[in-house]
This record gives sequence, structure tokens and C-alpha cells, in this order.
Amino acid sequence: MIRSEDDAMTILYVDDEDIACKYFARAIGPGYHVITANSVDTAIAILAAASDNIAIMVTDYRMPGRNGGDLLRQVEQQFPHIIRILVTAFADSKMLLDTVNSGALFRIIEKPFDIDNIRHVLRQAQQLAQERITRQQRLMAIDETLAFLAHELTTPLAAIVNFSRGIQRRLGDGIAAGEQRAEIGTAALATQDCARYCLSLLSAFGESVQKTPSAHAIAEQTSAHTMILSLLDMYPIAAAQRAAVRVEIEQDFPITALRNCVSLVLSSILGNALRALQNHRAPFLCFTVAVGERAQIRIRDNGPGIAPEILQRLLQDPVTTHGDGNGWGMIFCKRIMQSFGGDIEVQSSPGQGTTVILNFPTFKATNREE
Repeated sequence: MIRSEDDAMTILYVDDEDIACKYFARAIGPGYHVITANSVDTAIAILAAASDNIAIMVTDYRMPGRNGGDLLRQVEQQFPHIIRILVTAFADSKMLLDTVNSGALFRIIEKPFDIDNIRHVLRQAQQLAQERITRQQRLMAIDETLAFLAHELTTPLAAIVNFSRGIQRRLGDGIAAGEQRAEIGTAALATQDCARYCLSLLSAFGESVQKTPSAHAIAEQTSAHTMILSLLDMYPIAAAQRAAVRVEIEQDFPITALRNCVSLVLSSILGNALRALQNHRAPFLCFTVAVGERAQIRIRDNGPGIAPEILQRLLQDPVTTHGDGNGWGMIFCKRIMQSFGGDIEVQSSPGQGTTVILNFPTFKATNREE
């Protein structure tokens, strides 16, 4: 995230004159955090150390040693996410043409400064920087989702292969006993469930990459409650397991960011909970939708719980509570939630069940009942 500690967008201003640096910082007013450098080399050193925290660079052209054009070109190559603005006190047409044609420039501002013009250009640059951040987050989320799908699909696809081989062996041996017929029927049903789960995941992912975000798409909000109900309809869950699932709505809220990725997160957590409850005599699984300091979806089960040594590593390292898993699922869930400003918590004790909390970005409730 390209922000300073006080949540103001950070600008690097480069000029060999100290008075110009001070004037710029004062002129742009509040809302920005300004870092200054008095040479190209100093600016590059600052960017090398903290480029992720700098959104915009404004540089003078004429400076001792290397000029602003050199700086713009180097920043374009090494730090392409930074929005680049040139200020100049003279209109050298060849210089301006070369700089603009190099593709290294967002805007040119003439000296002496017009304060209103500076602020206008910076607002435009800030908007472009935020759009770039959003695009980067979406690409990261898609990358994480691909890895997530590979993880989630590995186990059911392997099960399909094994069940299919088992059926072939039984058929090869000849079907004589009723017990064999029962085994084949069980294997066929399990294969069908695994295949349905794989298809549902692929369908959700297809929607997430095919739908281009737009003002219309944002207006068509999906509520947390609707998303949970859709998941329960889609997920290959046995009737006995479905009877153990509860959905409680304290206060609903809209989910707009990466909705299908959130659906995949919920699917993974649901699968983990159902596996934990497989041998429970009285299984209980509850989805709770609530809005307090943050909007949340809480998934609570009364399963065996998680050992402390695994719990403390669950969101950091590839550890698993299941013998047939590789432990990457919760890490991917965490990364997907973080990609749009949310996070994930896991609370559990051995014998006391597990609660997974999905925290969403700040949601301002309307018409909230007291």
C-alpha cells in the first residue's frame, strides 16, 4: 500500500534548491507526505530504500550533474509504479519532446508554480496511483486464487483417480457379492461428490476472472448472507451434514471486493470444518454474519479443535490438521483476504471446537438497529 504512516499519499520532490523544496511542501497543503532530495543520486537512493511507500515523484529538470530527464527514465525502468511529474522553468522544446516521447512522464508543470494547477495535477496523479494499486491487488488475488485452486483440487482429483481405479479392479474381478456392489456404489457416489466440488470451484474462479469490475458491477452488490446461502447450495454436502449447519444474521453487509475469491475462501473453510466434524456424534457448524467495529463472517464448529502448536503456525506455515492435506489452504485464504484490505483470525482449543473469523474492510452501517 502506497501510504505514509498517517495515511497520506507520499510524494518525492527532487530539486537542487532547498527553498524550492520547502515551497513545494507548503504549497500543496495537507493530504500529502513530502520527502525531498537535492540530486538525482539522492533521489535514487531514497527510492531504492522505500519505493513501495512512494506514490508520486515530482522532479525539477535542470540540476547539477544528472538532470531530471535522466532521473525520470531511470525511475521508469526501476520503479515503474511511481507516477512521474516534471517541473521546469524553461521551455526547451527538444528537451520536452524527448522526455515526453520516452514515455517517462505523467505531466509537465511550469515554474513559477501555479498553486491551483499543482494541486489539480497531484489529485489526478493520486487517482492514477490508486488505480494502479487496485489493478496490482486484483492481479495478486488472481495469482493467489490459482495457487488456491491447485491446492484445493489436488485432493479431490486424487480421490477421483483412486475411486475409479478401485471400481475398475472390482469390475475386473467380477461382481459377485453384494458387499462388492455396495463398495462400488459408495465409490461412485464419492467420485461424483468430488467431481461436483471441483466443477463448482472452477465455475466460481471462471466468474472471478471473466467479470470486469465496473460501476454497474459494484452497484450489484452481493450480501454476505446471500454468498453463504449460495455456497451451501453449491457445495457437495450430504443431507446429514447440511442439517448440522446453521446461518445466523446479526447484521448483513455487502461484499463488493473480489466476491468470487471470497466465495472460494468460504468454500475452503467449510470443507475444513466438515472434515473436522466427520466422526462427531452431534456435529454443529454455524455461519454468523455481523457488523461491529468491522464487518465479519464467523464460522464456528464443535469439532476436536486445533492443537496450540499447530494453531500458532496455521496462518504462517504450511501445517495441516488433516492427514491428507498439505497445509497451504489457510495461508492462501489469508492472502486473498489481505489482498483487498481484510484479514483472517482462527480461534481454537483442543476439545473446544474452532472459530474462523473473516474480517472485511471497514463497513459503515446504515439503519442499524440498536
